[in-house]
Amino acid sequence: MYESMIATLVRIPGHNGDEIEAYVARPEAAFSRGGVVVIHHLPGWDRGSKEIARRFAELGYDVVCPNLYTREAPGASPEDAAAVARAQGGIPDERLVGDVAGAAAYLRGLETSNGKVGTIGYCSGGRQSVLAACHLDVDAAVDCYGAFVTGEVPTEFPLKVTNLVDQLPGLRAPLLGLFGAEDKYPSPEQVAELERILAEHGKEFESRSYEGAGHAFFATDRPSYNVAAANDGWERIATFFGKHLGA
Repeated sequence: MYESMIATLVRIPGHNGDEIEAYVARPEAAFSRGGVVVIHHLPGWDRGSKEIARRFAELGYDVVCPNLYTREAPGASPEDAAAVARAQGGIPDERLVGDVAGAAAYLRGLETSNGKVGTIGYCSGGRQSVLAACHLDVDAAVDCYGAFVTGEVPTEFPLKVTNLVDQLPGLRAPLLGLFGAEDKYPSPEQVAELERILAEHGKEFESRSYEGAGHAFFATDRPSYNVAAANDGWERIATFFGKHLGA
């Protein structure tokens, strides 16, 4: 554990060279290490997302959490920015990939980088973590209950998203999936579909579904928080990133 860390705000090049906000957390000690891109959830670039970034820094990684809503509502609160993004149908997939590419390049450009970068996301960010790993040369990806990686998107769903079934054969990195057995999006059937597709294409994939846990079981500020599932999930994430990124 690295309790002494540096956390700050920076601006980095994102999709098409756009300058976007990002939260950076890094161990203060100088040693070679991997990097992690934390993809925030639909509610935005909030305190919980930044706490997750600091937790990875404590584990020994350089971490960047980009503000995916920089363009929609610069300087706005996470809640207001998220509302604007929702009203516009969410973040375009192409732009998300470009922003994550910029965050990964920032991490690899640090003097402490060992060249390896992983992605992790929760809820909408879980889907986006998989999306990024299908298009970018990252070294590991974690999907925490990402909706619509598989399964059909309801016609009344407010975001302009599609599933990733046609893109999963191009997955470029080992993937860890952590899911709640009581979740609806993704449902156990959708998780099983994901596992089947990745197995058919010979992808490296680890999966764990938690009985009694629903959506957002990592979120400590929500009634959905499930202590046992979250604690086990964090252990699995630490082991997975330790294997593929080094710390």
